[in-house]
Amino acid sequence: MHNSIDMKQGWEEALESILNNMGCAVYVRDAETQEILYANRVLYSTFDEEIREGVLIGLFEQDMVPGCIRGSRKVHHIRRGRWYDVYYTRMEWMGDRAVTLFVIHDITEKKAFQKRMEKQSYTDLVTGLYNRLCCERDLTDYIRAAEISGGKGILLYLDLDDFKNINDGLGHQYGDMLLKAVSRSLKGMEGIENTCYRVGGDEFIIIIPPSGCRSLREIVNGIVELFEKPWYLGDRDYYCTMSMGIVSFPGDGRSFHELMKKADIAMYEAKKQGKNRVAVYSGQMGAVSGRRLDMEKNMRDAVLMDYEEFRIYFQPIIDVREPGFPCVGAEALIRWDSGELGLIPPDEFIPLAEYLGLINPIGSHVLREACRHCKKWNDSGCPDYKVNVNLSVIQLLQSDIVESVEGILQESGLNPRNLTLEVTESLAIQDMERVKDILGRIKELGVRIALDDFGTGYSSLNHIRELPLDVIKVDQSFVKDLSGDAYSQSFIRMVGELAETIGVSICVEGIETREQFQILEGMKVRMVQGYYFDRPLPGDKFEKKYVPGWNDKAEGRGGREDCRLQKEFTNDQCGNM
Repeated sequence: MHNSIDMKQGWEEALESILNNMGCAVYVRDAETQEILYANRVLYSTFDEEIREGVLIGLFEQDMVPGCIRGSRKVHHIRRGRWYDVYYTRMEWMGDRAVTLFVIHDITEKKAFQKRMEKQSYTDLVTGLYNRLCCERDLTDYIRAAEISGGKGILLYLDLDDFKNINDGLGHQYGDMLLKAVSRSLKGMEGIENTCYRVGGDEFIIIIPPSGCRSLREIVNGIVELFEKPWYLGDRDYYCTMSMGIVSFPGDGRSFHELMKKADIAMYEAKKQGKNRVAVYSGQMGAVSGRRLDMEKNMRDAVLMDYEEFRIYFQPIIDVREPGFPCVGAEALIRWDSGELGLIPPDEFIPLAEYLGLINPIGSHVLREACRHCKKWNDSGCPDYKVNVNLSVIQLLQSDIVESVEGILQESGLNPRNLTLEVTESLAIQDMERVKDILGRIKELGVRIALDDFGTGYSSLNHIRELPLDVIKVDQSFVKDLSGDAYSQSFIRMVGELAETIGVSICVEGIETREQFQILEGMKVRMVQGYYFDRPLPGDKFEKKYVPGWNDKAEGRGGREDCRLQKEFTNDQCGNM
């Protein structure tokens, strides 16, 4: 008898020892009297104050479902700043007494770790802004709240216009600096401090909930003003603009993906209008979005099909200082003749090519084809014919642009002096030292440099002195009203005199009428382009019309005399137009 009692006591002592040495708090409460029948050492040492104040049961048992046999819940002990998992189950005590067993685990460290992991999963590592995953979660909540309240929220979708120029041209470290600078500026704006997200490489979203829509105009204007100033990166200033698309919710969409799609359509419309713009989504934009998707698919396919659908046209460049106004070369212009969509204007597909990041391979294709054609002209009796090719800022700032140009020249066999690369001053990159270095290295190859669209944007007379130029091309906007605009006439005359002084040529684009052409007399203009002389022509038509002896060569004849006679005929023909 004593042995059984001793054994029972031994088991009870052992069980109590186990419970006292557990890493969690345990107590047993009578289901009827609410009396605590047992509590282990951890409970007393951890919650002694709560027990004395009589708040322990209220703290850990509030909101329990009545009659529930077992369950669990999380409790935030605000005063202690701790989190606990509470597990409870009904059981019998001492064989016949109904009690509830409570086990309390401190999960504060686990909760903090989960919070850190959640923050990391919702945070962009480069900028510190919230990321796309967090944006989708938050926007879903904002849409639901707007539907319930009957309010309207706004989503702003920003895409940096010239990020690729900086990222690829200057290096990823500069790209990261720009992203961080933009993020700090956006996050510092009143009203959007906690609703800024980086959702792509250079794409940002700002959510304005219904409560903040009254400040929409101020927020949008504030963002626009941010991008009117240069960004200080490293040791100097750089310009980078942005295009913005605006949609509202739930009016324009009731899901993250629907709103993103429409915001992207509006943003692309802003880019198509010339970048550095803001566009609000409309149903009309949605109606043409299908065509844009078709264009995107077909453009990618056209690139994969070795650029077969891209045609190179040539617009003759006329030397008006020589008798008969001879053609001395041509500007290469790209056209896209899509097998599915038909002929697509450059002002429609070039912005898309830039947006899709395809402008570099397409530009290289144009350069390669232009050099190949010019080599044929040179070999056909026109050794001085030159071809002009437009070089985008994105191409210009590629790290291997000089090697790329050199490789294409070697591949085609073209004499470098017969290639003229046309460049425009970037609205985004004000790093003149870098641009001068690149253009200088290109000139060392023997290639000529032309400054295109002069007189617009950030162009200045000082840049003419800084850049290693051979030709200045006056933008056609100065020609449009040339006959009745004294300013345009004075501008062209001034540029012509300046060009002659510093030893470069001047070319005027957009000459469409005899009156415009006649006004240029005496202005020291050397070369002109425009419909008055001829439109851009496919390669074969240009060659038949402007390459002396081309038809004779095709028929097996040819020779210097034939070329000369054909040239005389062509000059007379041009002069009579």
